[in-house]
Amino acid sequence: MLLTDSHCHLDHLDLSRFNNSLAALMRHCREQGVGRLLSVATDLKSAQCLDDLLGGGVDGVYTSVGVHPLQPVAVPLPSHDDLVEVAQRDHVVAIGETGLDCHYGEDNREWQRQSFVIHAQVASTCGKPLIVHTREAQNETLAVLRDYVDPEFAGVLHCFTESWEMARAALDFNFYISISGIATFRNAGSLRETVKKIPLDRLLIETDAPWLAPVPYRGKKNHPEFLPAVAQCVAELKNISVEQLAETTNANFDRLFKIGG
Repeated sequence: MLLTDSHCHLDHLDLSRFNNSLAALMRHCREQGVGRLLSVATDLKSAQCLDDLLGGGVDGVYTSVGVHPLQPVAVPLPSHDDLVEVAQRDHVVAIGETGLDCHYGEDNREWQRQSFVIHAQVASTCGKPLIVHTREAQNETLAVLRDYVDPEFAGVLHCFTESWEMARAALDFNFYISISGIATFRNAGSLRETVKKIPLDRLLIETDAPWLAPVPYRGKKNHPEFLPAVAQCVAELKNISVEQLAETTNANFDRLFKIGG
């Protein structure tokens, strides 16, 4: 069974070896065991770039619309109406990524929070799940999830690296947890222990390509074709086969993003 990469950034990849064709990229990914991708926007320009890349649509490729929290201080807040308008496109299945990053983003912390709230409201308006980036902002992130996110649509904490306590609280808000190649890193022992505790029916896997290439590809630009390395690591931690992990995470992806239903 083919895997699903629940979070990557196709507009940041070098597609020249695929003649800038997403269809060609997808053929290659399927040969490597990856059948579907969710390409996540980092701002409205990114969302438009993804729309242009998709053209009339590419089988197995979905997108989101959102503005990443790490933006220059002078960038205006995203418009609720602009996000809603782009979210109506057929291939857009989620809002984000959005969230809070207190590791790199101290200079625009209040901007991040306001943007996060706007995205949560847009997700509720559109009936789509929220893709959340969170780093060193546990209490503030959970407060926004509690106060502004509709649990009916919920969302996913992507590239999760925080504590089990935060994961458990997000699960209570009906969120999913997505694990990236960081779980393969030598110094990620605490994260691996958290992965063992996440319920299978709330688990997703991702590459976050072109960043965070998993072992044994460290030092290279990440790519969706490297997702099997993440899957192998997570399957071992969950003491299941890669085939079972693929089946479960595919079903979770379909349920969260309302694919085929």
